Amino acid sequence: MAVLSEEQTMLRDMAREWADNESPVTALRALRNSGSITGYDPAAWSALGEMGLAGIVIPEEFGGTAFGYLSLGLVLEQLGRTLTASPLAATAAAASAIVLGASDAQKQAWLPRIATGEVVAALAIDEGPNHNPTAIKTIVSGGKLTGAKDFVAEGDSAGVFVVAATDGLYLVDGAAPGVTRSPRRMVDARSHAKVTFDGAAAEKLSVAAQPIIDRAAAAVCAEMLGLATQAFETTNDYLKTRVQFGQKLSTFQALQHRMAKMLTELELMRSVVEGALEAIDANRSDVDQAVSLAKAVAGDTLKLVSREMIQLHGGIGMTDEHDAGLYLKRAAVLEPMYGNAAYHRDRFARLNGY
Repeated sequence: MAVLSEEQTMLRDMAREWADNESPVTALRALRNSGSITGYDPAAWSALGEMGLAGIVIPEEFGGTAFGYLSLGLVLEQLGRTLTASPLAATAAAASAIVLGASDAQKQAWLPRIATGEVVAALAIDEGPNHNPTAIKTIVSGGKLTGAKDFVAEGDSAGVFVVAATDGLYLVDGAAPGVTRSPRRMVDARSHAKVTFDGAAAEKLSVAAQPIIDRAAAAVCAEMLGLATQAFETTNDYLKTRVQFGQKLSTFQALQHRMAKMLTELELMRSVVEGALEAIDANRSDVDQAVSLAKAVAGDTLKLVSREMIQLHGGIGMTDEHDAGLYLKRAAVLEPMYGNAAYHRDRFARLNGY
């Protein structure tokens, strides 16, 4: 488990207070029922920008706070607890590609606007239903990018895209001619779009795709940690208050064993997720292994906890009126994003020579 600085503790607590008071689960319900195409509340995103959270991985010279990926993870965990619909994770991953691989002119054009929340950035990698960064067919010829990306998180509203082509990553203005978007309605009520590039102007970034994908996966893990933690806490509170056969459910030994199992897995999940975020900040040579370990554990643990949340709440957990289903649906979308648990177990083994 990471040892937090005083500044990081304050940042985490600020994010938690904001999420609890300004973006509870009821906000996601309202967003879902409104049929919003953007998949997030622009006012809430603007508020995060004003708090300096939109630019958390952006250098200070470009208007960011440069707090790093562990700090980003602390914020995403708190937003995940309340299912906050925010483009922060996607924007941070794409912004990292600009920070690491863009020219000074490109950085000046995009990073200050991203840091304030004015522009949403998105990472466009996969071209099919499953994560496979080796199966890229998008090409660039004469500075024009052609291809299609499926299920791009925040693709409906992104002002700039970081796109994977056969020869690396490219920067594409979301308003450029040749960029079209087709919304994908997913169970989590968030923004996922098919983005088609038909000869769109593109600028090459001098950074490899995999380090950026690893950063994106680590950010997803942090949100998954928030979901799993809140799902566990909500279930634990329910068992302590629900009475059956004249006794509280928390007194039944079989249910105690299930809760203990989840708590143990959650502690392991926190350790590996925070370890991956710290590895990115330290620029360690084993970032790829740390991220795959975190994503594999996070996927298995969130699947366990979100399903147990449904089971242990009984009939009420199956209804739309209860929040359990919302956590299960968001978990179902996050688990395969940038590779599911099976993908990352296999990758971890290959990275270790097996």
